[in-house]
Amino acid sequence: MRVPRTLVFALMIVGAGVTTGMAFAQEFVPAIVFDMGGKFDKSFNEAAYTGAERFKKETSIAYREFEVTNEAQREQALRTMARRGSPIVVGIGFGQATGMDKVAREFPSLKFAIVDAVVDLPNVQSIVFKEHEGSFLVGMAAAMASKTGKIGFVGGMDIPLIRRFALGYVEGAKYVNPKIEIYQNMTGTTPAAWNDPTRGGELARSQFDRGADVVYAAAGATGLGVLQAAKDRGRLAVGVDSNQNHIHPGSVLTSMIKRVDLAIYQTFKTAKDGTWKPGVRSLGVAEGGVGFSIDQYNRSLITPEMEKRLEQARADIVAGKIKVTDYMAQK
Repeated sequence: MRVPRTLVFALMIVGAGVTTGMAFAQEFVPAIVFDMGGKFDKSFNEAAYTGAERFKKETSIAYREFEVTNEAQREQALRTMARRGSPIVVGIGFGQATGMDKVAREFPSLKFAIVDAVVDLPNVQSIVFKEHEGSFLVGMAAAMASKTGKIGFVGGMDIPLIRRFALGYVEGAKYVNPKIEIYQNMTGTTPAAWNDPTRGGELARSQFDRGADVVYAAAGATGLGVLQAAKDRGRLAVGVDSNQNHIHPGSVLTSMIKRVDLAIYQTFKTAKDGTWKPGVRSLGVAEGGVGFSIDQYNRSLITPEMEKRLEQARADIVAGKIKVTDYMAQK
């Protein structure tokens, strides 16, 4: 059977329209590069993953992703995402700053965002958090919950960012009990420090042996070892970044929530709707960027009196009545 030329032409027009429509529908494909520790670290990276998944669920738009397993992959992964045409490329972690600075300059028409570092370029949004404020609040909780007057802190990689967590924690604890003893250990000086739960557990146990009964872990996946050690010893741990209360119900006093999930969701969303802006976004207690968690898993550990005092401190930080020292601002 011979098909009339007019019909063939019409079908070609329709087909072209469908193809164009499909291309347009797939035009916005954001990208995210997770850092060392992986997207299922139950902490920092996983918070970012949760935000990306929320965007995907609400918009039905899939995103590109890559999990960095060694430092050399960071710049390469960012550049690959840019070459594939992602209109917004997000790098998770301060370690991606050098690579993003290079790649963002190479692709000035694309948008980039980085969490936990500042890259001063006209096409980069830098998302930083006031971790010291959230750490102050969980430091208060630790001091109020401690029966020995001794608490601990286990950090990941020994960098100014983690010192910021530690100093806020110390100030919060001393706000409650000026005589409290606080032990501090860092896991290491390389990125491997974010993914060593065995070492995290060892450091926590050494602090428990010295009398600490609450230990705060700001160490990515390494912190999972701290939480496990607290459970094994019948002591308390404080989680970080994501809400980790559910990991060991009854032995995680609270978690210092860092809303990386919200930051990633908003970054993708604003890039899509055209309201994205470059520059620095600094998220603290007042912006809902950091805080502490209370849920069914730790409700019995936080008394009404403790919660009331924590909420008052939160309000005082917002009002400027409590000023928490930022370790990084001192340097």
